[in-house]
Amino acid sequence: MSACPATDVTDISTAAPLPVLGRDVLVPLVTGGEVTYAALDYAASAPALQRVWDDVAAYAPYYGSVHRGAGYLSQLSTDLFEKSRADVARFLGCRAGDQVLFTRSTTDSLNLLAAALPAGCRVFVFETEHHAALLPWERRADVEVTCLDAPRSPREAVEALERALADREPYGPALVCVTGASNVTGELWPVRELAAAAHAHGARIVLDAAQLAPHHPVDIDRLDVDWVAFSGHKLYAPFGAGVLAGRADWLREAEPYLAGGGASRAVTRGADGTVGVDWHAGEARHEAGSPNVIGAYAIAAACRALEEAGFERLVERERRLVERVRAGLAAVPGVRVLSLFGDDAPRVGVISFVVEGWNTSHFAAALSAEYGIGVRDGLFCAHPLVRTLLGGERDAPGECGAPGEGPSLGAIRVSFGAGTPDEHVERFTGAVRELVENGARWRYRTENGRCVPDTSA
Repeated sequence: MSACPATDVTDISTAAPLPVLGRDVLVPLVTGGEVTYAALDYAASAPALQRVWDDVAAYAPYYGSVHRGAGYLSQLSTDLFEKSRADVARFLGCRAGDQVLFTRSTTDSLNLLAAALPAGCRVFVFETEHHAALLPWERRADVEVTCLDAPRSPREAVEALERALADREPYGPALVCVTGASNVTGELWPVRELAAAAHAHGARIVLDAAQLAPHHPVDIDRLDVDWVAFSGHKLYAPFGAGVLAGRADWLREAEPYLAGGGASRAVTRGADGTVGVDWHAGEARHEAGSPNVIGAYAIAAACRALEEAGFERLVERERRLVERVRAGLAAVPGVRVLSLFGDDAPRVGVISFVVEGWNTSHFAAALSAEYGIGVRDGLFCAHPLVRTLLGGERDAPGECGAPGEGPSLGAIRVSFGAGTPDEHVERFTGAVRELVENGARWRYRTENGRCVPDTSA
């Protein structure tokens, strides 16, 4: 396995983007020619860090089954898998006794935790959450869910949670689920203050760090949260793995998330034909099946790479990129950036906006087809939040910009991170300005509900 040297982080002002796969990919333009693709959809899936790809490629020939295998490659892979668990624990600042479970994604992690809740647990969640954090609790018939209104300031968020927790009756197990950074606005949430409020009222808290971990340090002990969930594909490690890390007791006491090999310590068949199972108590209890060792190793490699690059350096560089994008959008008439907490709220590289008179799908399609820029449009799997930010369905063109053909509900999201070159954000703000001032240069049509370039002529 490769051992890349740590990046010099002494001079933040000279920070450069981290090398990622796809940085030199050329894509065709409908207007002719090619251009280097500007990947500005990091909030959905970030490109793999070159360091992660190199580490995975170096390990791949040595791939073997994890746990229980007697062969050399199996032993090596098992050791690598468990060392990856330790690397992730260090990256997250886990406490003694915390467990690190490898899952498939943030969604999988939060569904696993939902399955492990004690019966009668009360769950408190804001309507601003991603569906992965908003919906898993609803599947438990013996769990009561309270969905809180979208707060308009960090202080309001803490106060609303305190009121909701104080009003709960009867007193019993409770869980608060909150995002670290919004996948719509990029705004940072007051996680430490929310954790303090939760614990003051006898509740636990899980942090959805899907949009936070790739952009800021996440320290379980310092934030005083009970669990953290995040995805590899947003942390520059798109190899099908995620993480749930935190307190062991509810996880240890719950039925295994999946029933199968690996989760079971011993299985017996009684004389009456019944099957008895002795389940593992540690991480293996919820990791049934053959573990995704490559996915786990990729996440660990990404954690090491970000640590070595220096988060202070990465945070400062991204802050400057956010300022440039926001300034560029503010200079274009008819563009409105969506925000819960206001313009001065700290945020990561996730910005959503609407453009007066434009169907969001049309605008995103034009950015891609005419400028080689990849963004996202729609409701971003956070429907209640986007609807709140838009104030309901906005009157806008429906069919790829043709007036009077129905409302367009949604926004356009640009997102970036440690691998984004300055040129990509400059090209983006310039393209937004040109599209608003001059309109699209190509014809577009609706296909399967989305705007696409019309190449029929």
